[in-house]
Order: sequence, then C-alpha cells, then structure tokens
Amino acid sequence: MLSSPPTDLLRLSVVPVFLWAAYRDIQTRRVRDELWAPLLLLGVVALAVDGLAAVAVGGPRLQLFGIHLAVSLGIVAPLGYVFWRLGGFGGADAKAIIVLALVFPEFPVYLLPNGSLPLAETPLGVFSMTVLSNAVLVGLVSPLLLAARNLLAGRISLTMFVGRPADVPDVASAYGSLLETPDGLTRRGLDLDALRMYLRWRQLTLADVRRDPGRYRSPVSLANETGEPTDGALAAGPDVTGGSLPGSDAPAPAVRPIDADDPWGAAAFLAAIDSSAYGTTPEQLRAGLDVLAERETVWLTPGLPFIVPMAVGLVVGLLYGDLLYALLALVGLAP
Repeated sequence: MLSSPPTDLLRLSVVPVFLWAAYRDIQTRRVRDELWAPLLLLGVVALAVDGLAAVAVGGPRLQLFGIHLAVSLGIVAPLGYVFWRLGGFGGADAKAIIVLALVFPEFPVYLLPNGSLPLAETPLGVFSMTVLSNAVLVGLVSPLLLAARNLLAGRISLTMFVGRPADVPDVASAYGSLLETPDGLTRRGLDLDALRMYLRWRQLTLADVRRDPGRYRSPVSLANETGEPTDGALAAGPDVTGGSLPGSDAPAPAVRPIDADDPWGAAAFLAAIDSSAYGTTPEQLRAGLDVLAERETVWLTPGLPFIVPMAVGLVVGLLYGDLLYALLALVGLAP
C-alpha cells in the first residue's frame, strides 16, 4: 500500500473518525460539531492536490475529475442538506454526508501485493455516492432485526419493522420517539428528547406525571420557577425517570397568564424555550404525555442514526466497493 496515492492514504484517517462518531451517536444521539472541521480541511487539501495533478495530466483525466467532483459536490452533498431540512436526517447525518462528498469524490486506490482495494468500482466512479448507497442497504438491516425480534415475541404488525414495546417508566431514559397517541399508532409521535426537555423545564419526573396526571395536566400547575430544559440528552441534565426533582412539590403559581386551553402547559413550554424541541408541536407533546400518563407499555421507535450505517457503508466501500451495483450486476441489471 506504500505506492498508493498519498491523498488516498490521507483519506483513510476519516475512517476512525466516522466509527467514533457512529459510536457516540448510538450512545448519546449527539456528535460534536468540532469533529467535522478537520475532516473538511482534509478534504479541501486532498482535493487541491488531486485537482492540480489532474490539471497537469489534462485531457480525459481532467474531464473525469471534473465530472466526479460535480456529481459528488453537486448532488451527493446537497442530498444531506435536503434530507435534513425535510426531517429525514439529523444534523450530524447531514454533515457527515457533506464531509464524505468533499473527501471522497472519486474512488480511492489502495495497492496491495496481489491486487488493490476497493475490489469493485462502479462505472460512474463517485465514491461518496457508493458510500451513500451502501449505507441505505446496511440501514435496511435494522428494521429487519426489529421485525425478527418482534416476530419471535409474537408481536405481528406493520409496526414490528420500525419499533418495539417498552415499559413506560423506562421511556424517559431511552432515545427515539413514541409510535402511539391516544388515538392509535402514528409515525410522528413525541420525540423522547423533547419529553426530557419538557420534564426538566417543569422540574418533574415521568413518575411525577404518572402519579398525579390530573394535577400536571392542568395549566394552573405551571410553577413560577422553571428548570433548564437542556437539549434533552440523557447526560445533559438530571434524570427524569423516577422519584421527584427539586421544586416539583413547590407551590404552583402560574408562570404567565394561564391559558385554560393549554393542557399540560405544552404551548407555554414551547413558547418559553430557545429551541423548537426537535420540531415538536403542542399537540404532539400533549398526546405523548396523555399516553405516558395512562399506559403501562407503549410502542417506540429507537430511530437508528443514519451515521451508523454510513460508517459501515464507508468501511464496506473501501474494502469491497458498491454493494448496490454488485447486486444489480448479479441479477443482470448492471454491466
């Protein structure tokens, strides 16, 4: 591998960063923004070196480099932003795709004594697109595993592919979102980060809410002193699962003029915080709290971060190549 292009060897440093980001996203659903800046710089440097080399060669090589760059930065990178805006990706997922588009516009080449990696290259030759398609295929494994787990437990429904049942007392210490409202199943249930933000703002625990839902459903119960909502991460604030937080039993004068049509003070909470609580609406928050206050088990979706299959797709791409192209070739749909 010593004779491999130096810029491609440099690009390998992206792999441990992506694996670390995937691990952190699983554990905390948070990836620090500072992680991406060095990778963006690496991509700019590698592109500059490769671009100068392509200009020096000229001809078809320069044209091919331009095509790869245009597809990667003009199609793949914007996809990350578009899906983030549509709510399909988290911010870290979108940034990871943009980084990949900048760092890997072309297939890298790693020379071995008896060959080279990746083993298979697509005719288009845009490696960031290969990683993205690999990630989609790898991401399909998660719903299949969920379905198998639910099937073995005798839980057979369409929901078996996207969620699992959980004991309500444990919900406040989980990541994901609810799949239920008082009216039935939904794909747009309450985000559990938003739930923790709400409980911390009200200085309550889920146990408090379940112990006396009538009291806390009334907007009159909004306390004068509110807590810091944080960003909803488990480690960002106090545990809101059981027991009671300081202040939860304090007298409850209203924070602001009482809106009798604001059960749980949901609208008051969203108006008071400095963020959108992950796109949560007052209706979603109320529906989620109603479900959690009344039931013992509830369906939730763990919401696997896309950066996890992306990291796996990157490793697979570097070792083998494009899984989708290989599958299409296997059934005769690709040359």
